[in-house]
Amino acid sequence: MGPQYTRIMAKITRPQRAKPAPVRKPSPKAVKAAPGTASKSASKTAKKAGKISPAAKAGAGSVKPVKTGLKATKPWTPAEIREAFSRFAASNPEPKGELEHVNPYTLLVAVVLSAQATDAGVNKATRPLFAVADTPQKMLALGEDAVREYIKTVGLFRTKAKNVIALSQKLITDFGGEVPRTRAELESLPGAGRKTANVVLNMAFGEHTMAVDTHVFRVGNRTGLAPGKTPLEVELGLEKVIPAEFMLHAHHWLILHGRYTCLARKPRCELCLIKDLCRWPEKTA
Repeated sequence: MGPQYTRIMAKITRPQRAKPAPVRKPSPKAVKAAPGTASKSASKTAKKAGKISPAAKAGAGSVKPVKTGLKATKPWTPAEIREAFSRFAASNPEPKGELEHVNPYTLLVAVVLSAQATDAGVNKATRPLFAVADTPQKMLALGEDAVREYIKTVGLFRTKAKNVIALSQKLITDFGGEVPRTRAELESLPGAGRKTANVVLNMAFGEHTMAVDTHVFRVGNRTGLAPGKTPLEVELGLEKVIPAEFMLHAHHWLILHGRYTCLARKPRCELCLIKDLCRWPEKTA
């Protein structure tokens, strides 16, 4: 007798379709949105789109003001400004710039090289350079490769070597080999900007200019003497308030003050000549 097989019938069950949930009509109370709800929703949508919709502007909250980083301080009086610079003058009657040079041309080159570099570092490179090339003609004869070798310890030396050769050529071609005496002409030279022009005009030609570097910018803002968001704002602010009799040396007094006293991280307020006049709320003395 052969094997017997039992037939198994599988029961197939089909999933039943879910009945849609009944839609409830919102009550009249729910229809009325709470004050500010529309504006919050609009504000979220606006943030995603990168725009502020009229509905968000009309909301209960107000837009927070953008912080400028400059705190309003009580302006210095003319008497206080005169007193401050009188103290600087008494302490250092003939301040000198720390970039070594032998004539207006080497001063121009030194200032161009000093961008994003220290004066000490520039001096170390320019001493041997200026010993062999202290005129535009000699610098061109030296050539870009040799200039680059002399200044290779200075930041951005490749670009600066090109600028030194280019400005030397322009001085010969456009200005008869002489350093021009106007800001516009100086700024037309490769590698020279407004600060460079102001330094050369002040140190080489005795003009009452205000070169704003990182030190002057910090002192002008921190003390409240001439607050500004940009170097130009600080420059114009200082020129406006400093008495003419102090303008010849004001640039150097402020640079030296920022470099050795009003330091960026740990200002030496205990040694400051103008600490009683300074508006900085965090001064340590």
